[in-house]
Amino acid sequence: MRRKRKDDELDTETTFADMNVEGMRWYNPHRKDKDKQEKISKKEQRKMMLGAFAAFAPVIGIIIVVGLLMFLLAYIWLKP
Repeated sequence: MRRKRKDDELDTETTFADMNVEGMRWYNPHRKDKDKQEKISKKEQRKMMLGAFAAFAPVIGIIIVVGLLMFLLAYIWLKP
């Protein structure tokens, strides 16, 4: 039998969904006041938008190039 390490313990700190549901016995109506989101600055917002654009730019570029290639092939093939 192996020994338990600290890493093997169940992570009870991380939450993926808000379990503060009305009707449950652990419901706390004042908990939402504590979980306010931090405001982001305009500079941070611009950097996030630029990062999102940089992530989608290759996909958008490939779609445009393939569309133009298909149009060109259809034009050449269907030319009278």
